[in-house]
Amino acid sequence: MQRSFSDLEYAAKPKVTRRDRLLGEIEAVTPWAALVAEIEPFYPKGEGRGRPPIGLERMLRMYIAQQCFGLSDEGAEDAIYDSQAIRGFVRIDLAREAAPDATTLLKFRRLLETHKLTARIFATINGHLAAKGLMLKEGTVVDATIIAAPSSTKNQSGQRDPEMRQTKRGNQWHFGMKMHIGADAGLGLVHTLVTTSANVNDVTQGHALLHGEERLVFADAGYQGIEKRDEKRTDARWHVAMRPGKRKALSATEVGRLDEQIERIKASIRAKVEHPFHVVKNVLGLRKVRYKGLAKNTAQLFTLLGLANLLIAKRRLLAFHTQGVS
Repeated sequence: MQRSFSDLEYAAKPKVTRRDRLLGEIEAVTPWAALVAEIEPFYPKGEGRGRPPIGLERMLRMYIAQQCFGLSDEGAEDAIYDSQAIRGFVRIDLAREAAPDATTLLKFRRLLETHKLTARIFATINGHLAAKGLMLKEGTVVDATIIAAPSSTKNQSGQRDPEMRQTKRGNQWHFGMKMHIGADAGLGLVHTLVTTSANVNDVTQGHALLHGEERLVFADAGYQGIEKRDEKRTDARWHVAMRPGKRKALSATEVGRLDEQIERIKASIRAKVEHPFHVVKNVLGLRKVRYKGLAKNTAQLFTLLGLANLLIAKRRLLAFHTQGVS
């Protein structure tokens, strides 16, 4: 695409904003051609009369920009007009064309949800990472986090989302859903996602988070007793954290010190699963659910976790680009 004078002026500015940096990183590490090929069979071809559909890659870029910054459909349309960074990422020159409107983006998002294409986007990204040797198979770390949902009934329906539930952690109540993930024990790249209401116990989903080829699985104390559950799918060996009370009671003997050392090693491996949670919640800004119902939010989480995997692996991916490895 030919660059306008405003594009060149913007590129020469002295400060690189957080938005510039994030979009630049995603631009550099995303396998665009593979993602477009995955969605293309389901995308309208524009046969017959009427306005031809907007290019698939442009709509995909607009959708990803929307997800990166937690924008509504209308907000994403406005952001293209307001932000040079987003305009450049979506590849639109307003001097020659108008931005896709909010309704077009809504239809694209519903297309992805209807055909479960965000799960394919997630799988395609993971296939790309596996081809680079970045997705390990021998070890998995499992964990879950709560994503809050609006608890107020002061809305049009006068009801809370019926698929969200409340649960108590410590002395605090939370209302929303749970994101359960299985991540590789190497870089912390997510390979499996399961979503439930917030009141579902973590241990009930543990076996569903395994890909079946791992030999070792690491989990926190909330997964105690998982080896005895009926859902067992593999012969992988579980390394579950000791309960806090039992760990505090470890003796000062040589055996007690050895047990404490083992717990610290297990904790250092489990810490890898916090990386995707950090990226989804803090970098991509998903502090509360954005849609109603588990299905829509699950579709979004597949996209966000795919982007999180790319951002976690970005240094290694950029090193491959530097070395000229495709």
